[in-house]
Amino acid sequence: MPAYDNMLEALKDLKDRGFTTDFNLAFDAIECRDTGTCLRPEAFEIVEHYRFEGETNPSDASILYGIQAKDGKMKGVLVSAYGVYSEAASEDMISKLAMHER
Repeated sequence: MPAYDNMLEALKDLKDRGFTTDFNLAFDAIECRDTGTCLRPEAFEIVEHYRFEGETNPSDASILYGIQAKDGKMKGVLVSAYGVYSEAASEDMISKLAMHER
């Protein structure tokens, strides 16, 4: 995986490499608000992930996930500000995302 100095650099490179969908975390899925498409944990893979710590406080972390639908029709990014545990999510979503936070 490439190494990035900051989140903006990573987002630009991922977009240039085809990760063009912006996903948002829903309780039991990730959602593309532009299309209304929702992917449950079994419908996508996390193919890349990057952690960025806050400049003044290392516990202020953001995690950037590069995600691909298993059917190959969508590639995009999900940014989890301060990690998956800061947002309401089902156990399946927490498990799917948390395995990449370590």
